[in-house]
Amino acid sequence: MKTTAKSLLVMGVSGSGKSHIGRQLAASLGATFIDGDDHHGPDNIAKMSRGEPLNDDDRAAWLATLADLYRQYRDQGRDLVIGCSALKRRYRDQLREAAPDLAILYLAGSREVLLERLGSRDDHFFAGAHMLDSQLATLEPPGEDEAVLADIRRPPQAIVEDFLATISREASD
Repeated sequence: MKTTAKSLLVMGVSGSGKSHIGRQLAASLGATFIDGDDHHGPDNIAKMSRGEPLNDDDRAAWLATLADLYRQYRDQGRDLVIGCSALKRRYRDQLREAAPDLAILYLAGSREVLLERLGSRDDHFFAGAHMLDSQLATLEPPGEDEAVLADIRRPPQAIVEDFLATISREASD
């Protein structure tokens, strides 16, 4: 019987590949993947659709929902991977309160690469260079004490494999 559920967060700004990498990571672990964007309330979606960046107040209920999901899965002994921007350390701290052993993968890339990726999207409510710039301005990149850093120019499968190897080594230490 499984005794400890894995809680993983794939974080980064829009266009970094959170959903794609998160799904691959979850598949590798036999875990559930949840896209944090699917849990934004209608007011947040409407705001972002109008090109208006979210603020801390807008994100509060959303982060509480994601934290509750980590708690629920952990209590059920089920592995969970969430893709979420988690731009500020205090947002990540809120998620860690619900999942104290949260392993974080930070997907980092240049503004140019991110803009190119965002330009190829046509089915997402988040759009525009000014929205990306707002996220980049808000981002408090996690340090090595907090997350595993991955360059988004690397192949997704290599990112997943390296992250799994890193968290496996850390778990055995």
